[in-house]
Amino acid sequence: MISPTGRSVVLEADGVRAEIGTVAGVLRSLTVGGIALTEPTVEGHPPQFGNGIVLAPWPNRVKDAIWSQRGEEHRLAITEPARGNALHGLLRYADYEIGEQTERSVVLGAIITPQTGWPWFMDTWVRYELEADGITVTHGAVNLSGDAAPWAVGTHPFLRVGGTAIDELQLTVLADGYVQVDDRLNPVGYADVAGTPLDLRSGRRVGELELDTAFERVRHANISGGHGDVAWLEAPDGRRTTLWQDTTWNYLQVFTTGSFENARGDRRRAIAVEPMTAAPDALNSGRGLRWIEAGGQWEGSWGLRLS
Repeated sequence: MISPTGRSVVLEADGVRAEIGTVAGVLRSLTVGGIALTEPTVEGHPPQFGNGIVLAPWPNRVKDAIWSQRGEEHRLAITEPARGNALHGLLRYADYEIGEQTERSVVLGAIITPQTGWPWFMDTWVRYELEADGITVTHGAVNLSGDAAPWAVGTHPFLRVGGTAIDELQLTVLADGYVQVDDRLNPVGYADVAGTPLDLRSGRRVGELELDTAFERVRHANISGGHGDVAWLEAPDGRRTTLWQDTTWNYLQVFTTGSFENARGDRRRAIAVEPMTAAPDALNSGRGLRWIEAGGQWEGSWGLRLS
């Protein structure tokens, strides 16, 4: 049977198990000691709400699918018809090639070719590597074009702490600011979280939250090796699923939904906590956007761990 998530790669060692799909380089599931850190993708179905997929060469939205940089206007394909935007990059349906693979790691690669609204040729990859308590995910890109190319990346994991009900978890996000949006979820301003319901720096119960919010000015706690903790979900028994990012990744999106389906088709609450290197509509605003010179390379990481 052909799966909507492509070929499956299973990594398993020392009680940590991850399943990867080649379509969109998706993280299909992650468990540590049998405890789920992510919502699994239902077998035979595409990832709900983009669960676990790679978002490149931009995460989130490009308003009206039009962007201008360096005096030139580019018109992308509209991939969010209901809101008239371009959503989550150009690799959402790409079937990545499987590269180097070991018991603990795998590299998946995908080429971005010049196309509507995107005149650059880029070689991209994502590397999944098991750790003793979770996973490290490293994204990279090489600009194969003759001039500098814009670049941003993100991913879309829905997080869990084992079987604890989502609404019983406490969410902490170490961000000092957030992106204000219009009714099409496009940026209209940037504000401090202090004094607002979006101040999650001290934690709030997920059951109290309804979010589809990009956070900026993300802080990194417990910095080690160039990365630090930026957000976590904690269960009443003290178990915690922690998201960390490189210190150059200063954005993340949090999205809650009551329409996440399990294998039986039952709908329930779920929460995505999404690492991003740049803000929504970064191709226009430039917030967090990087430019990779011709022949140049970029690489950056995030990860999840159970504590």
